[in-house]
Amino acid sequence: MPTNKDFSPEILDKLNALQKKYAAMGQDISSYLDGLLYADFLTYWDYINLDTLLNLQQPITPYPDEKVFIIYHQITELYFKLCLHEFDRVAQSVEAGELTPAFLLERVRRINRYFEALTSSFDIMVDGMDAAEFLKFRMSLLPASGFQSAQYRKIEICSTSIDRIAHKNHRDKFSNPTIDDLPKVFKHLYWREGASELKTGTKTLTLKQFEKKYDSDLLEMAEEYFSANIRSAAASLTFSGDDKLKDELKHAMRWLDVNVNINWTLAHYKSAVRYLQRDPEDIAATGGTNWQKYLPPRFQKRIFFPELWSEQELEDWGKSWVKKEIFGINI
Repeated sequence: MPTNKDFSPEILDKLNALQKKYAAMGQDISSYLDGLLYADFLTYWDYINLDTLLNLQQPITPYPDEKVFIIYHQITELYFKLCLHEFDRVAQSVEAGELTPAFLLERVRRINRYFEALTSSFDIMVDGMDAAEFLKFRMSLLPASGFQSAQYRKIEICSTSIDRIAHKNHRDKFSNPTIDDLPKVFKHLYWREGASELKTGTKTLTLKQFEKKYDSDLLEMAEEYFSANIRSAAASLTFSGDDKLKDELKHAMRWLDVNVNINWTLAHYKSAVRYLQRDPEDIAATGGTNWQKYLPPRFQKRIFFPELWSEQELEDWGKSWVKKEIFGINI
């Protein structure tokens, strides 16, 4: 039988700590040690459910590049999930009354890194698909559309006050909304007009499907994040004279605005121009969405934190990117 002399002091300290932990919960440490004794060693493939992950790609056409399309969109949704994890941590800190400028800054920086990774990798899909193949297999995807990414809508809701994602024609009317105003504002969010039929202006099936599945969940989230979105959370902070930290948070929030509302949307616009822009008329997106008016920031003017930008910057929102990336004009 082993004695105390057979164990190092470090092991004995850990065993004593475990004994106290389980005793405090009325549990017998011996049973848990038995479980550890009989358990098999964890493997990488089991831990991340690798077999399941690698079998989630199910193309519905014979075109090989459809798999590229599926995998990249799945990667995108996983990055969105990482972003929402950080937003959730902010909300938890706000609820507990423990939010600090440093904590918020780190969360915003992490979300920025996720979006920067997505935007910089978008060419993997854009350049990695044969255009002729894409224009064929895309017709089998109707009416599904990336427009239906609920996680992206949640990122918008978690980033700013609800009036900032209302359609620009309604924004002034809904400025400084109360939580009771949310259902009313929700009917006028900008993306509802981004999925209208090109010819008639009526709701597409894409939008109808999305509203039926997600509207109640998104409204509930808007209520949950009414005081816990990044804009509201930042406004509630005090910096105790730490101007450096205040400037760093302002810089990170400005980049969040750029990453989500300019770089990410215009990466899609660049892709749409490449694949869908045809003379004499444009090809509709798979969901029938009006991408020519919906994607460019200069039309939607989606800006999470307008108080952080100058009047000229607000006026020129997204213009320099379009000139450089779409028209090849260096400014």
